[in-house]
Amino acid sequence: MAINLRYTKDYHLQGVKLLVHGASGSGKTTLIKTLPNPIVLSAESGLLSLASANLPYIDITNMAELMEAYSWVTESKEAEQYESIAIDSISEIAEVVLINAKAKNKDGRAAYGDLVTEMQQMIRAFRDIKGKHIYFSAKQERTADENQKMTYGAAMPGSKLGAQLPFYFDQVFALRLEQDADGKIQRALMCQPDGMYTCKDRSGFLDAYESPDLGEIIKKIGG
Repeated sequence: MAINLRYTKDYHLQGVKLLVHGASGSGKTTLIKTLPNPIVLSAESGLLSLASANLPYIDITNMAELMEAYSWVTESKEAEQYESIAIDSISEIAEVVLINAKAKNKDGRAAYGDLVTEMQQMIRAFRDIKGKHIYFSAKQERTADENQKMTYGAAMPGSKLGAQLPFYFDQVFALRLEQDADGKIQRALMCQPDGMYTCKDRSGFLDAYESPDLGEIIKKIGG
């Protein structure tokens, strides 16, 4: 049996896969224009912030359209020109999937089970596209544990799906808005967890906070 050995030093050549969660208005969509040569798969009506960048996009209103877009970006000659694929947002897509699942199945638990299965398949499909950077944006939610400790992470319908989501990615960032000493709002990508925000950087090349420029972050990782 022939074994095709690969080496981890070349892993970044598969493309960098990122999940970024942030509060409404924090600029998750605006981040897309910092990606290397992106195409946008948009499930939200919030692309005005990208108007000046004049980026190509595909409207996504249901899972069928998303998977049709997947086939196009992985199989068509035209899609080869794009280095990055931005999915904005995975939270919105999951909500559409859940609505469809509930319409098909009156058992609420079964509908949520269908949601988890369908979203897992979709996330893996896009995440595993070789040679392209994949950016997933997500809404942010605040949750409290039994001791009323607050945590912030990607918002997804269903606690099971939300808890699983970070495990699908090597890079999970929180887009933070903080006020500096002069009272000005500064944006930064939080890359290391602090017990409150869900973040991780498996590359080991990023600082705790990075400037909100995905292209520079990809370079730093080595992509």
